Amino acid sequence: MITPGQIRAARALLRWTRQDLSDRSGVHPTALGRLEREQVHSRSDTLEALEEAFAKAGVELIADDGQKGEGARISKSRR
Repeated sequence: MITPGQIRAARALLRWTRQDLSDRSGVHPTALGRLEREQVHSRSDTLEALEEAFAKAGVELIADDGQKGEGARISKSRR
């Protein structure tokens, strides 16, 4: 599942505001802010909506493999 750090990183890569992400995911901007600040734990359907919005925009989410940390990147097909 997507993490707060990945949400912030993916938004930065796309130069999206919280409102931009809200428009594409259906998640309220206030909820996004709380999630990014790790003030709440979101439901799995909320996190899936965010993952789907980023995937449609060409962002790949990178899981923490124990050696390198989590992250996000623009997929080669989108470049």
